[in-house]
Amino acid sequence: MTELWIALTDIPAEGRDFSFTDQSLWTGPMAEFHVPGKIVKPFSARMRIVPQDKGFLVTGDFSGSVRLPCVRCAEEFEQPVSGGFEAFEEPAGETGADDLEDAGRVRLVKGAPQFDAAGFLWEQFLLAMPENPLCVEDCKGLCPQCGVNRNKELCACVENKGDPRLAVLRNLKLH
Repeated sequence: MTELWIALTDIPAEGRDFSFTDQSLWTGPMAEFHVPGKIVKPFSARMRIVPQDKGFLVTGDFSGSVRLPCVRCAEEFEQPVSGGFEAFEEPAGETGADDLEDAGRVRLVKGAPQFDAAGFLWEQFLLAMPENPLCVEDCKGLCPQCGVNRNKELCACVENKGDPRLAVLRNLKLH
């Protein structure tokens, strides 16, 4: 995964603003973690890091869009992905240069804190992605019998109503 560690020792007490437009922050992890989709509108992120007593306040936002397949009809569509964030990050324990796998988003290297901006932005991206992306809210999906896209055309398939002996249970209401 793409790494972008920001040294936090040089950040003044009032904080510092950062901006990110490098698309590899998103395309690299998308490929690595097999996230379906392709970036349509390039992503950009703004981040402000403010030192606090025992950690760092990280605020900002990001936006862009990806082309995704609809979970109902499998047609690709453009999905805007954006979000704001506000998080308090505190340093993990002291780590050596060779032992970075278990480090959190803020690590200490030789006593100096560093923040994993790429990992943080990737996490925010995943949280903003829809769990079940739909091309439109009322997507009709594919016909389970003939496979036609019901959004584009009608099919002549007969809908299976189920076992007629259980028809009385269809109107059963549980209180």
